Amino acid sequence: MAFWSKRQTEHVISPQPQTPTESVPAESVNPLAKIDKIIAIASGKGGVGKSTVAVNLAKALEQKGARVGLLDADVMGPSVPIMLKLPTPTRMNGKLVVPPQHGNTKVMSSAMFAPQGRANIMRGPMAGNFVRQLLLQVDWGELDYLIIDYPPGTGDIQLSLSQTSPMTAAILVSTPQDIALADVGKAAQMFETLKLPVLGVVETMSWFVCDQCEKRHFIFKQGGAETFAKRLGIPLLGQIPLDPALTECSDSGEPIVTRMGNSPSAQAFYEAADKILGELSVLQEQKHDGLLSFSLTWQ
Repeated sequence: MAFWSKRQTEHVISPQPQTPTESVPAESVNPLAKIDKIIAIASGKGGVGKSTVAVNLAKALEQKGARVGLLDADVMGPSVPIMLKLPTPTRMNGKLVVPPQHGNTKVMSSAMFAPQGRANIMRGPMAGNFVRQLLLQVDWGELDYLIIDYPPGTGDIQLSLSQTSPMTAAILVSTPQDIALADVGKAAQMFETLKLPVLGVVETMSWFVCDQCEKRHFIFKQGGAETFAKRLGIPLLGQIPLDPALTECSDSGEPIVTRMGNSPSAQAFYEAADKILGELSVLQEQKHDGLLSFSLTWQ
């Protein structure tokens, strides 16, 4: 069953129920087969800048030479197309949708198919199926990384994504506040239950630098995500400052890593991307689960 239909100039997604066995479209080759790594960006809650992190990490990886895709899986509140100013897809490859691109990053979101400002109103199973269609009926092609911007919570959509796609790892996003970290902890527990490795935590809104004094002001608490990461035994991947320029770039449709690459916020995203690549390399070595070298000394 394809979700893509054309009525004059209108493109519609029909999130109709599927049976549990319909995970990969029967009429096509698995569109995820040529993707090397699939990474979840999750927080367990909203309002912590998770989509901003997903967008800027994707663009940072692209600028490092990687082939990148970005799936906005927050069907109830999609914001990625606003941050990237992307249109509705207009082309098909067989029965797969060809995703629009921002630079060389392929992007898919439910917001591309809905009238602007209109809410997606659907129950959990229907929303889960909707996201599976966005994932599995798209011509992703060959990618080094597919970044999936998870919606808030730990329900149907998150489980559908984690169980449908061959996920590589997850990255947690949080502000420094305990009240935010409490929900992020639930997301960490979900991934632990699903046996999905967590690469680490990206802290957003870490501090604000005053124009007058050039001093860091820790508005939402200092070091919250670092303490959280140590408790879970995972790395702190990065700290993103509270920066008006970051908000301006997101609202204008151009990520800060491409528009203001030398800014402190952009550099923080590049540093986080480097740490993520390092953690992925470690994870890859662990998966080999082999003895790399040894030596024997006879007495």
